[in-house]
Amino acid sequence: MITLALDASTYRGTVAVLDDSRVVVETSAAMRGRDAEHLMPAVDQALRDARQSPAKVDRIVCGAGPGSFTSLRIAASIAKGIAVGRGIPLFAISSLALIVAANVKDGPRGARRYLAALDALRGESYVALFEHDAGDVRPVGAMQRVASEQVSVLAEREAARAVGPELAEPWLSHARGTALLWPTILANGQADLASWEPVYGRMAEAQAKWEATHGRALSL
Repeated sequence: MITLALDASTYRGTVAVLDDSRVVVETSAAMRGRDAEHLMPAVDQALRDARQSPAKVDRIVCGAGPGSFTSLRIAASIAKGIAVGRGIPLFAISSLALIVAANVKDGPRGARRYLAALDALRGESYVALFEHDAGDVRPVGAMQRVASEQVSVLAEREAARAVGPELAEPWLSHARGTALLWPTILANGQADLASWEPVYGRMAEAQAKWEATHGRALSL
Protein backbone atom coordinates (compact mmCIF):
# COMPACT_ATOMS: atom_id res chain seq x y z
CA MET A 1 0.00 0.00 0.00
CA ILE A 2 1.45 3.36 -1.05
CA THR A 3 1.22 6.21 1.45
CA LEU A 4 2.00 9.87 0.82
CA ALA A 5 2.90 11.65 4.07
CA LEU A 6 3.32 15.39 4.58
CA ASP A 7 4.16 17.66 7.49
CA ALA A 8 4.71 21.41 7.66
CA SER A 9 4.54 22.26 11.34
CA THR A 10 7.62 24.50 11.05
CA TYR A 11 9.01 26.64 8.24
CA ARG A 12 10.35 23.47 6.63
CA GLY A 13 7.83 21.23 4.93
CA THR A 14 8.60 17.52 4.61
CA VAL A 15 7.33 14.74 2.36
CA ALA A 16 7.71 10.96 2.46
CA VAL A 17 6.47 8.18 0.24
CA LEU A 18 6.02 4.84 1.98
CA ASP A 19 5.36 1.34 0.70
CA ASP A 20 3.49 -0.12 3.66
CA SER A 21 5.82 0.83 6.56
CA ARG A 22 8.97 1.21 4.45
CA VAL A 23 10.10 4.73 3.59
CA VAL A 24 10.90 4.76 -0.12
CA VAL A 25 11.62 8.48 -0.61
CA GLU A 26 11.89 11.43 1.74
CA THR A 27 12.50 15.10 1.04
CA SER A 28 11.92 18.60 2.39
CA ALA A 29 11.21 22.13 1.17
CA ALA A 30 11.60 25.59 2.68
CA MET A 31 8.24 27.15 3.59
CA ARG A 32 9.33 30.70 4.43
CA GLY A 33 11.18 33.47 2.67
CA ARG A 34 10.48 32.13 -0.81
CA ASP A 35 8.75 33.81 -3.75
CA ALA A 36 6.72 30.69 -4.56
CA GLU A 37 5.11 27.75 -2.77
CA HIS A 38 7.57 24.84 -2.71
CA LEU A 39 5.76 22.03 -0.90
CA MET A 40 3.56 20.90 -3.79
CA PRO A 41 6.56 20.67 -6.17
CA ALA A 42 8.33 18.63 -3.47
CA VAL A 43 5.34 16.27 -3.34
CA ASP A 44 5.42 15.88 -7.10
CA GLN A 45 9.18 15.21 -7.13
CA ALA A 46 8.97 12.72 -4.24
CA LEU A 47 6.34 10.71 -6.10
CA ARG A 48 8.42 10.79 -9.27
CA ASP A 49 11.53 9.66 -7.37
CA ALA A 50 9.50 6.81 -5.87
CA ARG A 51 8.27 5.91 -9.38
CA GLN A 52 4.73 6.59 -8.28
CA SER A 53 2.02 9.08 -9.21
CA PRO A 54 -1.02 10.54 -7.42
CA ALA A 55 -3.10 7.88 -9.16
CA LYS A 56 -1.15 5.16 -7.35
CA VAL A 57 -1.38 6.66 -3.85
CA ASP A 58 -3.67 4.64 -1.57
CA ARG A 59 -3.80 6.94 1.45
CA ILE A 60 -2.55 10.29 2.75
CA VAL A 61 -1.09 11.09 6.16
CA CYS A 62 -0.78 14.75 7.17
CA GLY A 63 0.92 16.28 10.18
CA ALA A 64 -1.86 17.77 12.28
CA GLY A 65 0.15 20.40 14.15
CA PRO A 66 0.63 22.27 16.31
CA GLY A 67 2.92 24.71 14.59
CA SER A 68 3.16 27.41 11.95
CA PHE A 69 -0.36 28.49 10.95
CA THR A 70 0.38 29.19 7.28
CA SER A 71 2.63 26.17 6.72
CA LEU A 72 0.14 23.79 8.34
CA ARG A 73 -2.68 25.14 6.15
CA ILE A 74 -0.62 24.65 2.99
CA ALA A 75 0.16 21.03 3.86
CA ALA A 76 -3.44 20.35 4.88
CA SER A 77 -4.75 21.87 1.65
CA ILE A 78 -2.46 19.69 -0.45
CA ALA A 79 -3.35 16.57 1.53
CA LYS A 80 -7.09 17.21 1.41
CA GLY A 81 -6.97 18.13 -2.28
CA ILE A 82 -5.30 14.87 -3.24
CA ALA A 83 -7.55 12.83 -0.93
CA VAL A 84 -10.72 14.39 -2.36
CA GLY A 85 -9.51 14.21 -5.94
CA ARG A 86 -8.50 10.57 -5.64
CA GLY A 87 -11.26 9.47 -3.30
CA ILE A 88 -8.76 8.02 -0.82
CA PRO A 89 -8.59 8.25 2.99
CA LEU A 90 -6.79 11.02 4.83
CA PHE A 91 -5.25 10.34 8.23
CA ALA A 92 -3.85 12.93 10.65
CA ILE A 93 -1.02 12.56 13.15
CA SER A 94 0.47 14.94 15.70
CA SER A 95 3.46 16.83 14.36
CA LEU A 96 5.01 16.43 17.82
CA ALA A 97 4.80 12.68 17.34
CA LEU A 98 6.64 13.09 14.05
CA ILE A 99 9.48 14.86 15.87
CA VAL A 100 10.09 11.73 17.90
CA ALA A 101 9.25 9.07 15.32
CA ALA A 102 11.42 10.63 12.61
CA ASN A 103 14.55 10.61 14.77
CA VAL A 104 14.53 7.75 17.31
CA LYS A 105 17.01 4.92 16.93
CA ASP A 106 16.75 1.40 18.24
CA GLY A 107 18.29 1.19 21.67
CA PRO A 108 18.14 -0.99 24.79
CA ARG A 109 15.09 -3.18 25.26
CA GLY A 110 12.18 -1.54 26.97
CA ALA A 111 10.26 1.69 26.43
CA ARG A 112 12.10 5.00 26.34
CA ARG A 113 10.33 8.30 26.93
CA TYR A 114 10.69 11.49 24.91
CA LEU A 115 9.17 14.91 25.51
CA ALA A 116 8.73 16.57 22.11
CA ALA A 117 8.68 20.36 22.22
CA LEU A 118 7.94 23.00 19.59
CA ASP A 119 8.10 26.79 19.91
CA ALA A 120 4.64 28.27 20.52
CA LEU A 121 5.92 31.88 20.54
CA ARG A 122 5.34 34.35 23.40
CA GLY A 123 7.74 32.43 25.66
CA GLU A 124 5.76 29.21 25.45
CA SER A 125 6.21 25.74 23.95
CA TYR A 126 3.90 22.99 22.80
CA VAL A 127 4.89 19.71 24.41
CA ALA A 128 3.73 16.10 24.36
CA LEU A 129 5.13 12.93 25.88
CA PHE A 130 5.80 9.79 23.83
CA GLU A 131 7.22 6.31 24.35
CA HIS A 132 9.31 4.39 21.85
CA ASP A 133 9.34 0.63 22.21
CA ALA A 134 9.73 -2.28 19.81
CA GLY A 135 9.70 -0.10 16.72
CA ASP A 136 6.56 1.87 17.59
CA VAL A 137 6.11 5.39 18.92
CA ARG A 138 2.97 5.98 20.95
CA PRO A 139 1.59 9.02 22.82
CA VAL A 140 1.48 9.22 26.59
CA GLY A 141 -1.08 11.89 27.45
CA ALA A 142 -2.27 14.94 25.56
CA MET A 143 -0.48 17.95 24.11
CA GLN A 144 0.10 20.85 26.47
CA ARG A 145 1.23 24.46 26.10
CA VAL A 146 3.71 25.40 28.81
CA ALA A 147 6.22 28.13 29.60
CA SER A 148 9.38 27.35 27.64
CA GLU A 149 11.54 27.36 30.76
CA GLN A 150 9.41 24.52 32.12
CA VAL A 151 10.21 22.10 29.29
CA SER A 152 13.35 20.69 30.91
CA VAL A 153 11.62 20.53 34.29
CA LEU A 154 8.70 18.60 32.82
CA ALA A 155 11.05 16.24 30.97
CA GLU A 156 12.97 15.47 34.16
CA ARG A 157 9.74 14.87 36.06
CA GLU A 158 8.59 12.39 33.38
CA ALA A 159 12.04 10.73 33.11
CA ALA A 160 12.09 11.71 29.43
CA ARG A 161 14.55 13.20 26.94
CA ALA A 162 13.47 16.66 25.80
CA VAL A 163 13.77 16.92 22.01
CA GLY A 164 12.73 19.50 19.46
CA PRO A 165 14.00 22.06 16.94
CA GLU A 166 14.97 24.70 19.52
CA LEU A 167 16.40 22.37 22.18
CA ALA A 168 19.87 20.99 22.93
CA GLU A 169 18.82 17.87 20.99
CA PRO A 170 17.50 19.68 17.89
CA TRP A 171 15.24 17.00 16.45
CA LEU A 172 13.11 18.17 13.53
CA SER A 173 9.66 16.94 12.60
CA HIS A 174 9.64 14.89 9.40
CA ALA A 175 6.94 13.00 7.51
CA ARG A 176 9.16 9.88 7.43
CA GLY A 177 8.20 9.34 11.07
CA THR A 178 4.89 8.00 9.80
CA ALA A 179 6.61 4.61 9.50
CA LEU A 180 6.71 4.20 13.31
CA LEU A 181 3.26 5.61 14.02
CA TRP A 182 0.83 3.32 12.22
CA PRO A 183 -0.86 1.88 15.35
CA THR A 184 -1.68 5.41 16.54
CA ILE A 185 -2.60 6.69 13.07
CA LEU A 186 -5.03 3.85 12.42
CA ALA A 187 -6.46 4.01 15.94
CA ASN A 188 -7.26 7.70 15.39
CA GLY A 189 -9.27 6.76 12.31
CA GLN A 190 -9.79 8.63 9.06
CA ALA A 191 -10.12 12.40 9.10
CA ASP A 192 -13.40 13.86 7.90
CA LEU A 193 -12.50 15.58 4.63
CA ALA A 194 -15.26 18.16 4.97
CA SER A 195 -14.35 19.40 8.44
CA TRP A 196 -10.79 18.42 9.34
CA GLU A 197 -8.25 21.14 10.04
CA PRO A 198 -4.85 21.01 11.72
CA VAL A 199 -4.52 21.78 15.42
CA TYR A 200 -2.82 25.18 15.30
CA GLY A 201 -2.30 25.38 19.04
CA ARG A 202 -3.29 29.03 19.21
CA MET A 203 -4.79 31.62 16.89
CA ALA A 204 -2.70 33.06 14.07
CA GLU A 205 -0.54 36.08 14.93
CA ALA A 206 -2.48 38.24 12.45
CA GLN A 207 -5.74 37.37 14.22
CA ALA A 208 -4.21 38.02 17.65
CA LYS A 209 -3.00 41.46 16.52
CA TRP A 210 -6.39 42.30 14.98
CA GLU A 211 -8.24 41.37 18.18
CA ALA A 212 -5.77 43.33 20.32
CA THR A 213 -6.20 46.39 18.11
CA HIS A 214 -10.01 46.20 17.96
CA GLY A 215 -10.61 44.95 21.49
CA ARG A 216 -12.95 42.17 20.41
CA ALA A 217 -12.94 38.65 19.00
CA LEU A 218 -12.74 38.22 15.24
CA SER A 219 -15.75 36.34 13.88
CA LEU A 220 -14.64 33.66 11.43
